[in-house]
Amino acid sequence: MVDLKCSVTSCVYNTDNLCSKGDIMVGGKNASQSKDTRCESFMYKREDETSYSSSTCHPCQSISVDCEAEKCRYNSNYRCTAKHVDIRGGCNSCDCKETSCATFQEK
Repeated sequence: MVDLKCSVTSCVYNTDNLCSKGDIMVGGKNASQSKDTRCESFMYKREDETSYSSSTCHPCQSISVDCEAEKCRYNSNYRCTAKHVDIRGGCNSCDCKETSCATFQEK
C-alpha cells in the first residue's frame, strides 16, 4: 500500500485529494519522465456527479498502485514501491492524458 495524494479534483474518485477507488493504475509504459505517465484509473466527473466514493471504497490515503512505467525506479513487477505517490492534473482535467504521476523517477 502506498500513501497517495491526488490533486485531480475533476476525477469522480477524488474526495478531498484522496482516492475512493481502492486501487489505481499508472500508465506510461515507455515513460522517461513524469509528464509521460498518466492515471489510467481516472474517470471524469460530470457536473451532475459528486463522487463514486459511496459505491466503491471510502476515500483513503493508503492505496494499492499498479504501474506500467517500466523505467520508473519505483516499479517492481508492475507494483509501485514508493512510500508516497502524487497524482497530478488540473481541476479541469477531463482525460487521463491530462494527469501524471509526479513521483516518477527514471531508473
